[in-house]
Amino acid sequence: MPRKVALVCGEERHTYAELDARARRFARLLYDGGILPGDRVAICLENSADAVIAIFGVLKANAVFFIVNPQARLDYRNQLIRDSGAAAVVERDAAGKPFITRITNPRRGGPFTPDLDPDLAALVYTSGSTGTPKGVMLTHRNLTFAAESICTYLQNTPDDVILSVLPLSFTYGLSQVTTAFYAGATLVLERSFTYPRAVLDTMRRERVTGFPIVPTIATLLLQQDLRMHRMPHLRYITNAAAALSVPTMRRLRTAFPRTDIFLMYGQTECQRVSYLPPGLIEQCPGSVGVPIPGTSVEVVDEDGRPVGPGIVGELVVRGPHVMKGYWNDAAATAKVLRPDGDSGEMMLHTGDLFRMGPNRLLYFVERRDDVIKVRGEKVAPRQIEEVIARLAGVADVSVYGVPDEIAGEAIAASVTPCDGMQLSADQIRRHCLEHLEPFMVPKLVDVRAAMPTTASGKISRRDLRLLTVTRGESVA
Repeated sequence: MPRKVALVCGEERHTYAELDARARRFARLLYDGGILPGDRVAICLENSADAVIAIFGVLKANAVFFIVNPQARLDYRNQLIRDSGAAAVVERDAAGKPFITRITNPRRGGPFTPDLDPDLAALVYTSGSTGTPKGVMLTHRNLTFAAESICTYLQNTPDDVILSVLPLSFTYGLSQVTTAFYAGATLVLERSFTYPRAVLDTMRRERVTGFPIVPTIATLLLQQDLRMHRMPHLRYITNAAAALSVPTMRRLRTAFPRTDIFLMYGQTECQRVSYLPPGLIEQCPGSVGVPIPGTSVEVVDEDGRPVGPGIVGELVVRGPHVMKGYWNDAAATAKVLRPDGDSGEMMLHTGDLFRMGPNRLLYFVERRDDVIKVRGEKVAPRQIEEVIARLAGVADVSVYGVPDEIAGEAIAASVTPCDGMQLSADQIRRHCLEHLEPFMVPKLVDVRAAMPTTASGKISRRDLRLLTVTRGESVA
């Protein structure tokens, strides 16, 4: 096992023994620089071996890591560093040399909280729907349990080779590291999916067995000539962060007929919530499945009482993967972490609207904050997105609300055509009129070459909303 290749990054290959030795040396560097147990260390590195070594080096120093995408705006990066009270920042110098550590408070490290949980391992910053970053506190137990649970349903073994193009600054990307290493597998880490052909060549060369994606990656993937990139070793594809449309999922199944596709749902606050077994994809379209092993969920009404099958309510999650809370934000923590009345166990109130099928499969309805209110009617953007996605030639679609003086909000849709296809706003509206109630037909339709995305690869509704409002007169 120590001699097994653990990590592949470009031309670099590192065994488990090599990674462990380098992480230990880095931990010593932190300790000698004054880092104390519980201090926070910001890792401002791209997806790389250096970033992975820094993560485990910080943990070996009994400190707490958080990863900042090095491409993030400087003011955002500094905001996270200030909020965390980081004692050190790991970054590269102008020559690109790794492991340049800047100690902000020598010897004493960052502000030490006496009642800080000694099991705290990481902060993962998420902006959620408010745009204000919150540091999600994840413990060693959170990370380890989630990795074990995910490995269980994906059936990961040391024989797996997992390729990740997802940013390590997000839990879906970070979990590829923890899951691969928990299983004793090999992780192939790419910086991004910017050059799909090169990544596909790597997948074939490294005999990749697992490939985690988000919908924007699926879109780029399906635009490639996959006949030239046969993947006989690819055992599974996972999707999380945002829902795959049913048409996209079916195109993936056609493109990879021998590969299992796992549709999953999760939140930063608990990493992963549910997965749909691949055998149920066709008979349960739109479902995100069952709770991950060792956890439980309920769909509840506004008073916290479980609702029956088919009734929409808020999803509540419990299990060892639920976060410790939000860093330095007791008020925000109290809103989402509430004790169970019987056991006292902390339950995560996700703020997401779900319904449960008669077979207890979960169906995501909408993020509560994304619901559009048009003349008193509540509209779930995803329902409209699924209809538009069925129109031939649609590659990507996002539906969102914009201010409207009369209706309160108006429905807007941004649509990206497949390569070589032409779509018009009128064509999209006519399609919607055939399949939706009149009040659900988008008032504004924006056909665009590409969608703005967040650093984690999700379509940014916030940016689309801003673009639509500022360009309102030019939107059909």
